Formats: sequence, C-alpha cells, structure tokens
Amino acid sequence: MKGEGRAECGGEALFEDLDFPSDDTSLFSDSSTPIARLQGNITWRRPQEICQSPVLFPDNITLGHAKQGLLGDCWFLCACTVLLKNKHLLNKVLPPDQPQWGDSRYRGFFQFRFWQQGHWTEVTIDDCLPCINSSLCFSCCHSPTAFWVALLEKAYAKFHGSYERLWAGQVSEALVDLTGGLAEHWSLGDLGSEEEQRPEQDSDQVRRRRLDLNLLYPVKQECALSCSTHSSPGGASELGQYHALTVMEWLDVKTLSGSEVRLLRIRNPWGRCCWGGAWIESGAGWSSVEPVCASDLQARAAEGEFWLDEAEFMSQFDDVTVGYPISEEGHLKSIYTGSLLKHSHQLAGRWIKGHSAGGSRNSSSYGTNPKFWLKVSERGEVLVSLLQHRKWRNTEKYAQTPLEDNKNTKHQHYQATALHMWKVEKKRFNLSRMLNKPPCASTHCHAYEREVVLHGQLEPGYYLLIPSTYQPDAEVRFLIRVFSSSSISLSALKSPAPLLPLTTDGEWETSYFRGSWVEGRTAGGSRNFLSHWHNPRFPFTVCDHPAVTSGVNVRITLQQNRPDTDLHPVGFHIYKVPEGASAQTIPRDEDPVASCVPHCYMQDVSLACSLPPGAYTILPSTYEPDCSANFTLSLARRIHRKVVKSQERLGRAIQEVSHISVMQS
Repeated sequence: MKGEGRAECGGEALFEDLDFPSDDTSLFSDSSTPIARLQGNITWRRPQEICQSPVLFPDNITLGHAKQGLLGDCWFLCACTVLLKNKHLLNKVLPPDQPQWGDSRYRGFFQFRFWQQGHWTEVTIDDCLPCINSSLCFSCCHSPTAFWVALLEKAYAKFHGSYERLWAGQVSEALVDLTGGLAEHWSLGDLGSEEEQRPEQDSDQVRRRRLDLNLLYPVKQECALSCSTHSSPGGASELGQYHALTVMEWLDVKTLSGSEVRLLRIRNPWGRCCWGGAWIESGAGWSSVEPVCASDLQARAAEGEFWLDEAEFMSQFDDVTVGYPISEEGHLKSIYTGSLLKHSHQLAGRWIKGHSAGGSRNSSSYGTNPKFWLKVSERGEVLVSLLQHRKWRNTEKYAQTPLEDNKNTKHQHYQATALHMWKVEKKRFNLSRMLNKPPCASTHCHAYEREVVLHGQLEPGYYLLIPSTYQPDAEVRFLIRVFSSSSISLSALKSPAPLLPLTTDGEWETSYFRGSWVEGRTAGGSRNFLSHWHNPRFPFTVCDHPAVTSGVNVRITLQQNRPDTDLHPVGFHIYKVPEGASAQTIPRDEDPVASCVPHCYMQDVSLACSLPPGAYTILPSTYEPDCSANFTLSLARRIHRKVVKSQERLGRAIQEVSHISVMQS
C-alpha cells in the first residue's frame, strides 16, 4: 500500500493515497461538467477535521440515507439505498469491523469492494474528503456526523477515475456494481421523443415493457426500485432534464368509500420535497382515507420524501429501474416469480473485427458472432444477461478514462447489443438452417445499454445463445451470465477459423435493380412450391472473351426492405437459360447452377460465384409464398483481373476484360 504521512494519530502516520491524491487530478477528468467551476475552491479534510465525533453510520438509520451535494450523481445515490436495506449487501461493499476514528487501530484509510465484470474488486482510499468552507461539497448523510456515503462516493470515484466521471449515469449500472446482481429498465409511458427521433433503424429504440407494479408484488419488500424523469414533470417543478429518485415503499390503502388507492413513498436525493401533488402534507388526497392511517403514513415520510398515488407516479415519471433481490446466501431472486435462482454460470467473450464481430441479424455475417451452449437439465426459470465492457483509454487499475469525447452518453460508451437464443435438438446441427428459424427468445432489439437481459421458462434441452452488436466489426469484450432455478451448464462453442478476405484485386462494376414480391402475383415462395416460378426474374448474360477460360467472378446481393423485427426468410437461385430459350421459358425441372440458400431471416443475403459464359436468370424469393415485400438486387461483376507471367517474372500484367450485359424482365 503506497502512502505517506500527512497527519498523525497517536504518533502513527495516517495513510495518504498517492494513487488518488487530494488534488484536482482526482476531482476532474476533462473539466467538462458544472463542478469545473469549483476549481481552486475545494480543500480536503478528514472527518475528524469536519466534526468532533465522526462515525460511519448514525444510530438512527433514517439519518444514514444519502443527500446529494454539488455532484450530479443521483443515479449512484439511489443505488446506495439498497445497501441500507440489506446488511449482507452492505457488508460485501464495506467490509465490517474496519477501524474508525477514535479506535487505536485507525490509520486513515478504508476499504471498499465493487463488482466489476464478474469479480469483486477491492478499492482502498484515504479518508480525506473534498470540502468547501469546512463542509462536504459532494454527497453526505442526513446526519452531519455520519460519513459512510461520502467515503463510498470517494471510493466509487476512484473506481471510475475521478469525481467528475460520476456526473450523470444509469441507476442500473450502479446497482449491479454494488450488488453483483441484475437490474432492468421498465417504462412508465411511451418512448420519449429522443428515442423516437433517433435515426437508427433497429438499434436503440429501447422497447421496454410498461411497468405493472402487480408483477413485482412477490418481491415488493426486497427489490430495489428507482424512478426517473427525463424532463420536468408537471407536479415535480424542481426536477431538471434528468433526475433519479428512490421508491422507498408502496402499499394499497383503503379509502373511506371502500375502494383502494395505491400509494408510493419517494425519496429525493436532494433531501427536499419537490412534489406538489394530491398527497403532499396538506394535499386533498389524505381526506379520502382514515385520519389515523393518513397520520401514520405522513409520519413515515422523512426529510426529502413525499407520497403520491399510482396514477400520479405513472404519469409524472418516465421509467423505473428494478434491481433484483439477492438472498443472504448470494442467490438472485426473480422479480417475475419471486423464485430463488440458485444456479448460475458466467463466461467472458469478445467480438473481434473480421472474425467474430458479425453484427446484427440484418447482416449476412451474423453467424460468425460468438456462440454459447446452454444446457437446461429440467424445466425452470432462466435469466440470461449480456454485459459489455465500457471503453477505456488505458488499463490501469483505477484510472479509467473513456475513449470517446467528454459528453457522457450511452451511445459513446457502449455498443448497441442484443441477445438471441435458439433451441436445438442436438449439439450437431446446421447453423445456416437454424438461423433461418425465429429464435425461441431474444431481447428483441439492440439497445445502447451496458447490460441487456433475456428471461423465460425453458424446457430441458440444449439452447444456442448468440450475442451481437448492431454494427458489424465492433470490437468489444463482454460477459454472459446465466441464472436459473434448475440445474444448468454453460459453455462456449469453439470459434471457427477467421474467414478469408474477399478477393480485392481487379475492378468491379455493380448494377442495382428494384423489385417486389406481391401476394397472389409475384410472391411465389421457394422451390418447395409450384408457384416458385411466379417470382420476379432478372436475366443477365455472361459473354465470352478470348482471354477468359475459367469463368467470371460474380457477386449477387438480395436485400429486403423490411424492419429487423419483421423480416421474411429470403434467398435466391441462379438458373442457366438453355440455348435458344428465353428466361421466361426455363423448364420447371431445371436445377439451379448456384443458390443462396437456405432462406435466412436477414436484411440482406449474398453469394459470390464463378460462372462460365452463357445466359442466366436470378429468381429471388421468400421461403413461403404470398409474403409481400419490396427488395433490391445488386449484381457486382469483375471487369478485369491482373495475371502476372510467373515464368518471365518481369512484373508485367495482362489485363483480362470480361463483359456482362444485364436485362430486367
């Protein structure tokens, strides 16, 4: 442990953390946030220099809750609430029996632990805290003599590289870092205008389920629940562009009329009430319930807390984050059923450009993504999560500086990711054929989140998991985690050898054609159906050339114009037109000379082949007849290649030119 004496305790030097020193390097990373204006005004003091009798926790635990200071880390403080409610989680993050002020063993440092990519990481800090005018300028406890929040915040700032790195974030990420569990987003209303206006076709429109509090009833006392607003709601006039709050409890209360009203108690990290609804202290709502009940509930609201009913909650906030409960034995508890998920496995993986970064199912390279076997021994509830590494500039233990610019957005720190799962009858199977079928479960869309979660009740058998980024060639490390109520095993499939790069010598010329499959007319389906010959046809000719004896390289790509969530399985065949015949009169029993099959649920499929001179026609199709869609067909032809005369070794090349004429029927 590196350190040096700056103060003394009983003649012993107090620890001073040289890795996270008491200066601006620990406060600021790029001075891009509002706390940059504090430069030059901050001093560092130990708790015994701030008050006479500092403690970690107050006797009244209510006064131990976090109160936000000048740092915009409400997301982190909301997650901290779960630690006060669960001592076994608190002891994991802040190991007990550490020497405090007044203890002869006290040496001015504290140890914390945070969960990171599958493992608990220890972080040691000194207890010098940033202050303005001898008072803490960032987060603190409601009790002025309790310091667990301020110290935990400092450790988390060191974990991220600086205090400034904590400005703005996701409650779900902090919950996972503090518990090692899972957290999910649920929507309280329609997608905000920001999501609706994003140009990405599939990736980050986070189609979250609308929250139904009844679903959480089995774990209402145990799960962590946080709500947030993306813009200032009508009743919460003080709230800004983004603010996260904690749901402390919710209960159903009988009214004087005999009906029930669901009330939620909300804690604002700012430590003050920001609500003006029907259930404020003198609000009209309290007149509808028994006076004794009203008095009891109002007495529960501590400083910074307020009540509101379910209708107000659903209309005034944008979404919630639900943290999964964790038992004292360390088992995750399902927020859907309340069942303990006693079995868990995890494996690390990586998307590698040109090898295993295949992109989404829109891409023809999707099948190259990493693959994992999940074996389920008996029917049970299963959760699978895909957690990606955040991008950092360096690999130092704590100095984690993002690669991207200083705007703290999920788009810059994370790739849009998704997880799909197929059930297979046995371990030996045809991958292309399997990918033609819809997955048995998926996260449905690619989301710019650190972690996406798939949930389902699975029958015994083998399942293939394929994680993907939306964009191909995105290089990211990730972690696959599986939690189950039944016995499971998780293993990685061996990665295939890297695909050989496409030939790049020579010149290519590409032609584009648009077509459509129309129900009852030109949507003929695959060769399994007699109507196959009703599909659109695209004739072309490969012309002879004296210098060409081994055929002409051709690449054909078929792209369907449909959203990723509503794809048809598509493919195409290339037929040789017999001499003297037309493309419209190909014999029905004619076999194709080349095929792009099986039909795939992808935006585009392609085939590169070598064809001898002659007349051909392309028949693009959906797998089943009468599936209407528009499509684009591209035909790329190689118009010359360079051949070196090896025997002369003079470096001279002969340019061979081939010609393809294209007609559209």
